[in-house]
Amino acid sequence: MHSFALPLIPTEEGGLLIPAEQVTALLRGLAADWATAVERDSPEADVDADTQTVLAMTEALTHLADQIDAECIACASRPEPGY
Repeated sequence: MHSFALPLIPTEEGGLLIPAEQVTALLRGLAADWATAVERDSPEADVDADTQTVLAMTEALTHLADQIDAECIACASRPEPGY
């Protein structure tokens, strides 16, 4: 099982932000832990867990992380206004 430290960045409006790279690392880490637990049939895995469902969930988390990465790359790649 992984341990994740998520830095929180306060906003002027009183909200909190988490860096996208930390969010995607968390999503991918959860997916990897689930896949490992199912593959090993470890005691950490719920005995009632359906392997296909867990693998579908890991794929969904990985896909979500990929989408977040792509959106961040697109946002960072936008040209400055006026250029």
